[in-house]
Amino acid sequence: MTSHLLLAMPGGSEWILIILAVLILFGGRKIPEFMRGLGKGMREFNDAKNNVKQEFENGVNDPKKPEAKS
Repeated sequence: MTSHLLLAMPGGSEWILIILAVLILFGGRKIPEFMRGLGKGMREFNDAKNNVKQEFENGVNDPKKPEAKS
């Protein structure tokens, strides 16, 4: 079972080919823009994740407030 997993993971020479293909496809100028966008997306995802976690913890820690009926 683990031998299938090891066959699926790229090795050193495969990573070099992947990086070379990315450089050829996108060029040297597009890669920094792509990385900035990727970093910004990761930051936004982590901020959203932290906000949801904090709201959940606040909801668990706060005593339940009676809801006003209209």
